[in-house]
Amino acid sequence: MDHRLPERDRPWMMRTYAGHSTAKASNELYRANLAKGQTGLSIAFDLPTQTGYDPDHELAKGEVGKVGVPVAHKGDMHQLLDGIPLDAMNTSMTINATAAWLLALYIGTAEENGVDAKALQGTTQNDIIKEFLARGTYAFPPGPSMRLIADMVAYTVTEVPKWNPINICSYHLQEAGATPVQEIAYAMSNAIAVLDAVRERVPEDQMGKVFQRISFFVNAGVRFIEEHAKLRAMSVLWEELGRERYGVTDEKQLRFRYGVQVNSLGLTESQPENNVQRIVLEALAVTMGRNARARAVQLPAWNEALGLPRPWDQQWSLRIQQVMAFETDMLEYPDIFEGSVVMEGLVGELLEGARAEMAVVDEHGGAVKAVDYMKSSLVDSHRERIRRIESGEQIVVGLNKYTESNPSPLIDEEGGIMTVDPEVEAMQRQAVKEWREARDNDAAESALAELRRVAASDENIMPATIAAAKAGVTTGEWAAALRESFGEFRAPTGVGEAAAGSHDEADLAELREEVERVADAIGRRPKILVGKPGLDGHSNGAEQIAVRARDIGFDVVYEGIRLTPSQIAASAEQEGVHVIGLSILSGSHRELIPDVVNALRERGVDAPVVVGGIIPTADVQPLKDAGVAAVYTPKDFDLGQIMRDIVALVAEKHAAAATEA
Repeated sequence: MDHRLPERDRPWMMRTYAGHSTAKASNELYRANLAKGQTGLSIAFDLPTQTGYDPDHELAKGEVGKVGVPVAHKGDMHQLLDGIPLDAMNTSMTINATAAWLLALYIGTAEENGVDAKALQGTTQNDIIKEFLARGTYAFPPGPSMRLIADMVAYTVTEVPKWNPINICSYHLQEAGATPVQEIAYAMSNAIAVLDAVRERVPEDQMGKVFQRISFFVNAGVRFIEEHAKLRAMSVLWEELGRERYGVTDEKQLRFRYGVQVNSLGLTESQPENNVQRIVLEALAVTMGRNARARAVQLPAWNEALGLPRPWDQQWSLRIQQVMAFETDMLEYPDIFEGSVVMEGLVGELLEGARAEMAVVDEHGGAVKAVDYMKSSLVDSHRERIRRIESGEQIVVGLNKYTESNPSPLIDEEGGIMTVDPEVEAMQRQAVKEWREARDNDAAESALAELRRVAASDENIMPATIAAAKAGVTTGEWAAALRESFGEFRAPTGVGEAAAGSHDEADLAELREEVERVADAIGRRPKILVGKPGLDGHSNGAEQIAVRARDIGFDVVYEGIRLTPSQIAASAEQEGVHVIGLSILSGSHRELIPDVVNALRERGVDAPVVVGGIIPTADVQPLKDAGVAAVYTPKDFDLGQIMRDIVALVAEKHAAAATEA
């Protein structure tokens, strides 16, 4: 084999994950990014859109336009894509529970602009199993959710043949603590569940085309040699699955195709400038080896542990990709790892571990039935990661070692991040009301009636969904109609099944003794309620607080994600808790935390409230002014210290109450 390629490879597709505030503002951002050399779109939707609520729904409060763009109907989609040639653009949409709906809006918008659906290229994420495991933006129970995915795949394989109807998403599994072995095994198990469901809805001779349209969205951490080996192992397993389980023989159809966003879990709030080199190293994992190179890459910004990146921050990440692709010689050579003893050994280790873990998932009945098992395994893995960081066994520069630092000149008086105008939510609430008043309501009601009929049958749901999109139905109405037929669901938390801790026993023993002293003083075991108000489904931190509190002797109330302030307050009152811990990572803390505190006070609950999340420094004092006792952000990695603080708060509150009595 020649050690140089006859001509330089084409670079991967370069994207920036973006969207915020309104469709109009996001469209301006997309056009600016494309002008800077971005070669594909990656649309971030806000949490109400992802979970099937309109901006004026109770659960949408504080969440509209925060982590992405709100899209409530086809008018929003037209505005979002204004001036972007959909017959030439490759669009990735990070959307799962409502993927069928957003794809329908995309198809409807294209067709109303004269673009045939068969010309559309792009991807809907649409991996609902990982939502139950790691990200929390599910809307319907597992069975109907898998039916929606299977209908989408069956529909697109003939009607939108250039579209990837799902990317099996291991990215969020790693964010939830997955080891490389778990990331491979659970992603492949999820893919098997999807393919088996689709197999029941398409002719067998279509399975090769179906298999070809399944893409993956993976993570790459800072251990970039091991991460590259992970991708090679996934490629081997994917080809095996295609040949052995689904009878695929065409080499092109068997190719492992993936896009990537590199690790956000490892980005630090402390010394955030260090995140730049982390991002570069992680990008190397998915671009260095030609035989396992990503087809599309989007990189986080250096300041994502602080809040929402500004356009300039996103530009920096795009320029990282461009320097790698056009200034280095990376694209001039065949696979530089071919024949590497180290790489072959690593790939072999990962394959052995992944096959063994896939067998365990299979023993549980496959990925859908094994959600409880996989969730508790991820909670345990994430807990072990935190233990290593707490103990110093795993070094994170600037966080638990080399912490001395000058102030960063990158962080300005605005905190080095972008903030969404709080008036956006009120504007979007009013806009969706005006949309409903102005549309042909008879046509919308007729489309919804047909949607309900199809949902209750075994027909493919996509034609009725596209018709509803064109009739002006809203995101919340589409999801509400399906909730009527499918029911609702709360995913397992993994907290109850998580194993006992393997932390510093001396530290745990000291904390347990202090909890026992507090219990003696109170007359019963102290109880903590861990709550997640709003639609933020990133529950890793909340789960770890709940598990650690249980380990030191607290009674723990943790009901999972997606709770209203009134639900949290009612639970706190009924359970008689001594302290409340709230977790929000979506930026909605300014609206939701004061609402929770007020709801607690209205019910006479006088327990201290602590808050954790991605909370800018400027927001800390206003939260304390609203009645919050303590605020923790990503720089507060020591859960032992957080627990000591919480125990002290309970003891102090009880002592004050005893004195008053």
